[in-house]
Amino acid sequence: MTALIDAAIHRARTVIAILLLLLVSGAIAYVGIPKESDPDVNIPIIYVSMHLDGISPEDAERLMVRPMEEELRSIEGVKEMRSASYESGGNVLLEFDAGFDVDTALEDVREAVDRAKPELPEEADEPTVNEVNLSLFPVLVVTLSGDVPERTLIRLARDLRDEIESVPTVLEVNIAGDREEVVEIVVDPLLVESYGLNGDEIAQVVSRSNRLVAAGTLDTGSGRFAIKVPGLFERLEDILSLPVKVQGDAVVEFRDIATVRRTFKDPEGFARVDGYPAVALEVSKRTGENIIDTIEAVRAVVEEERGLWPESVQVTFSQDRSEDIRTMLQDLQNNVISAVLLVMIVVVGALGLRTAGLVGIAIPGSFLTGILVLSMLGLTVNIVVLFALILAVGMLVDGAIVVTEYADRKMAEGLDRKVAYGLAAKRMAWPIIASTATTLAAFMPLLFWPGVVGEFMKYLPITLLATLSASLAMALIFVPTLGAYFGKHGGAADGEQMRALAGGDKADLGKVRGFTGGYLKVLALALRHPAKILLLAAFAMVGTWYYFGTHGK
Repeated sequence: MTALIDAAIHRARTVIAILLLLLVSGAIAYVGIPKESDPDVNIPIIYVSMHLDGISPEDAERLMVRPMEEELRSIEGVKEMRSASYESGGNVLLEFDAGFDVDTALEDVREAVDRAKPELPEEADEPTVNEVNLSLFPVLVVTLSGDVPERTLIRLARDLRDEIESVPTVLEVNIAGDREEVVEIVVDPLLVESYGLNGDEIAQVVSRSNRLVAAGTLDTGSGRFAIKVPGLFERLEDILSLPVKVQGDAVVEFRDIATVRRTFKDPEGFARVDGYPAVALEVSKRTGENIIDTIEAVRAVVEEERGLWPESVQVTFSQDRSEDIRTMLQDLQNNVISAVLLVMIVVVGALGLRTAGLVGIAIPGSFLTGILVLSMLGLTVNIVVLFALILAVGMLVDGAIVVTEYADRKMAEGLDRKVAYGLAAKRMAWPIIASTATTLAAFMPLLFWPGVVGEFMKYLPITLLATLSASLAMALIFVPTLGAYFGKHGGAADGEQMRALAGGDKADLGKVRGFTGGYLKVLALALRHPAKILLLAAFAMVGTWYYFGTHGK
């Protein structure tokens, strides 16, 4: 360590350049690092949903849930499996161990679902596999409303969805209130009866139509061509001209017995904004993206598209998570700045302005280096990271204070500043390393905190490890190097007192004044009565526990 400190002091330009690089890189990383309210934690839950209209809970359990459970039971890493049956469907929920590989688990579950499909009822809908991911929850809801036809509102919402999904940081946009479009055929029973038809014949005609039949390929010797029998409905006219009955030269078409119109499926709910129908677009961001930048980009797209819409269409934004995150981050940043200012006030009062300036460099240097490490690890700035920074403010200046105070004492004794700071860094290196190591050892086990809470709280030890490790480099490398060229005696240390304290066994401690002199008098008194002091400490410890046990309820 001594050789490293000497090399740093003798190569001051290189060390100062590295410090500036860390400060600039850390500032750039802080501006660009994704910011969110809560850490992005993978919830170890995957569930499979099955649906069949009209099936009873008992039949759903026997025909759908149990076959699915048999296949899902073979998946490795499942901590617990729960299932539920209800009218028109059921689901199976799988809970994995925290820290599981999401992609591997989803692939295993989908393979098991594919194996279980042949055992499910043919009328059942396709089973869906879903994961629980907090980052997939909507970060912004864009609501379109106004006195316009529903079809116009839905068309505008679909066009806006396509534009918003073109934003790189947006994962998907779901439209709430977008009813599936259908074609409704209204048959006149009197006309059906007059043509000698019945309902079953008409239903069979419709079911046999609107299909694309692949007929293989045709090899002409010079090439191969795909052959198909097109039967898909593309226009309402295709349905109206569909023959229902043919007798001789007479053809009965759908237009003769029914009316056809485009409409939507029956609504399951209604939404109103100021009394007008509304459609909502739920915007979800990609994992690890900056939520504030994402919402700003979405708002810009909406404002650009809004100029092309009818004036009667109103746009409202709700559930904007960026506002809460911006306010929370601002509050926490203000707390960090307040903590830094309070620490600097204490340091200035204890060491003086010039020495406190050197100590103050350790705070932004450690913070920005820690943020740079978080950015390189692909993590985000969130509430846990900011709390960890507040927690680290008071600890990261300890090493720098010890080094600068010792160097200031040596300069008061007459040593050159370069020699004083080099001696201080080398003399205090191992005590500072040991002190920092004990603090890091206390937070190291939090890295292995199991469960979802551990995944949530891992940002705390990672931030503290990065920041305090950076503070160690600041105290032993960068601060001594700066002090060797810019340091000057003029701190709070009194030269006469420093020379008196440095006198060893021959020092006249009675000449020491101020707070240090008072402390020395109390210490001398305590050393003359060691047994009484130990008994007093033991009584205070036992008495505190006893008092809390009897009165601390």
